[in-house]
This record gives sequence, C-alpha cells and structure tokens, in this order.
Amino acid sequence: MGCCTGRCSLICLCALQLISALERQIFDFLGFQWAPILGNFLHIIVVILGLFGTIQYRPRYIMVYTVWTALWITWNVFIICFYLEVGGLSKDTDLMTFNISVHRSWWREHGPGCIRRVLPPSAHGMMDDYTYVSVTGCVVDFQYLEVIHSAVQILLSLVGFVYACYVISISMEEEDTFDFIGGLDTHSYYQDHVELKPVKPVEISNDIDSEMRLLNLT
Repeated sequence: MGCCTGRCSLICLCALQLISALERQIFDFLGFQWAPILGNFLHIIVVILGLFGTIQYRPRYIMVYTVWTALWITWNVFIICFYLEVGGLSKDTDLMTFNISVHRSWWREHGPGCIRRVLPPSAHGMMDDYTYVSVTGCVVDFQYLEVIHSAVQILLSLVGFVYACYVISISMEEEDTFDFIGGLDTHSYYQDHVELKPVKPVEISNDIDSEMRLLNLT
C-alpha cells in the first residue's frame, strides 16, 4: 500500500516537473540562454526516464533520476547565485549564452508591467545600426523572476528526491521479502531438481494372438 502511494505521488511529481521544465525551456529559447537550454533538455530526458521507471517498476531508472535530481538542485542553486550576483558573479555577463551572443534573459524586456522602447544611440563613435533598448515600469525585475523559476525547480526536485528514495527503499524491501518466502528462487530450484522418469512402454500380451488362432481353427 505504501509503495503504491509513493509511486502515485512520484508519478504526479514527475508530471509537474515536466510541465515546469517545458515552460522554462520555452522562455530560455526566447532569450537564447544556451546553458539553461542544455540543462533543461537533459532534465526533461531524465524526468521522462524516471517517470517510465516508476510506471514500469524499474528501480534502476528511478536511481538515475535520483542522482540527476541532486545535480539539478546544484545547478539551480548556481543560477540563483548568478542572478543575485553572489560570490563575484555578475548577471550582466554572457555566461548563460556561452559567450556566443550578448542576449540576456527574456524576462528582462518582457516581464510583467515592463515597457520596452528601442532608442537610437546618442553617443558619438557608435555604429549607426546599433540601438539601445530601454525597459521601464517592471513590476518585478527579471533576475527575481529567474530566481523564482530556479526556486520552484529546487522545491520540486527536493520533494522528488525524497519520494524517489522512498520508492526505491520500499521496492528493495519487497524484493527481499519475496526472496525470503521462496519466490522465484524456490520455483526455479524445484524445476532444476525435478527428476524426469522415462515412460515405460506398455507390453501387449500375446493372449489376443492365441485367441485369434483358436477361432481360425474352429
């Protein structure tokens, strides 16, 4: 009963993680954040693997999901430190884009209440095709929105880690109990030690032949 409850809870939690990861992946694609895009892609694959392992009762897949969950928590803690500029990190660097482009978070210009204006450069010596983007009126700054997204991922991952460990422990206990009471080992042992006795052919008596001869003589 406990294993069924834990499995159902883990299935629901994996579904929530998939929805949240897909939502985050969409906005990271819009902002060309290549490092989070790669992390989200791996996270989606492992969550699907964990969901399959939970449904099909494959503890090894759940173990992979458990290990990845710990790594995913670490990655999201790093993202929080990055946007809050903890430990010398700066949110204005191109770390999240692998230094390929100068794009920033999509929420920087499209957050709730943000008014985006494209202004031509006023400084001398700048190329004519360069423009400035002015963003004003944001209800919540983009870095806090990114922090909220990472915090949600951490919360879901922590709960998923606990449930995954619980399901693994319950499944291992059930396997040990099944082996103790006999299970498949006893059945295979019985099959291996069954002695197959050859079937002896039935000897047909010669009385029938003698009777037939008597009838012919008469």
